[in-house]
Amino acid sequence: MNPKVSLAVGILCISFSPIFVKLAGAPPITSGFYRIFIAWLCLAPYCIIKGNLKTGRKELIIAVVGGIVFGLDIAVWNLSLMKISATVSTLLANLAPVWVGLIGYLLFKKRSGKLFWIGTFVAIVGMVVLVGYQDIIALKFNIGILLALLASFFYAIYILITKDVLQKIDTLTFMFYNMLAASIFLLAICGVQQNNVVSFPLTAWLNFLGMGIICQLVGWITINHSLRFLESTKVSIALLGQTVIAGFWAVLFLNERLELKEIIGSVIVLAGIAITFLKPGKSFKAI
Repeated sequence: MNPKVSLAVGILCISFSPIFVKLAGAPPITSGFYRIFIAWLCLAPYCIIKGNLKTGRKELIIAVVGGIVFGLDIAVWNLSLMKISATVSTLLANLAPVWVGLIGYLLFKKRSGKLFWIGTFVAIVGMVVLVGYQDIIALKFNIGILLALLASFFYAIYILITKDVLQKIDTLTFMFYNMLAASIFLLAICGVQQNNVVSFPLTAWLNFLGMGIICQLVGWITINHSLRFLESTKVSIALLGQTVIAGFWAVLFLNERLELKEIIGSVIVLAGIAITFLKPGKSFKAI
């Protein structure tokens, strides 16, 4: 597939994720489990038949640890979707590149350049507009917003853990072990919380299938394919488009309406994130 077409398909696919989660009406952690587990079930036979399971011990550990962190990201993000609009939750979950830059600077003294800090400042201003400065001053934070921010932080950790592993391991092999670890982790959480994982109506199962096949499997395979041919910085900026598309789907399928401050704040945050990608020579790799 043409890399640009592949990227467009991937963005379109992952933009449906918050819609499927809300329409499923299932416990958020359960939805996260089925999103990843169904994708793994579809991928596993191919990997086994083709013998795509061989990998080094270090790469295997990274894939497994990354899977657990990715499971945390999906779990927390799904929880946020139950508290706030799909558009705002998706937007905040895309703040990962800002966290990556901050963590790189604080822990590894990695200089990110002026454009990164300008972009971070713009994104923070957008966050203040979106949340409302009165609520920030009064320390009144919607739990859904905090969960979405936490999800973006977990995804940033995931990026830092796995950012180099795809250069040493086949993409599908990585996804096999990564999603297997995430599935087991999320299933364990469902067991601890005693969540329902079986008794659902047909509509819920159809949404689970949509999450697993469309969002997780097709979405991330096509995005990873595009990363083999396109600059990761440009791919990452393009991925911000999922927020806009998810907002459109939310209006169409969920009858959501955004307040003016949320629209303005979202635009400012998107602009800030985009600015962080403008530094030449640096990139943010979506996995």
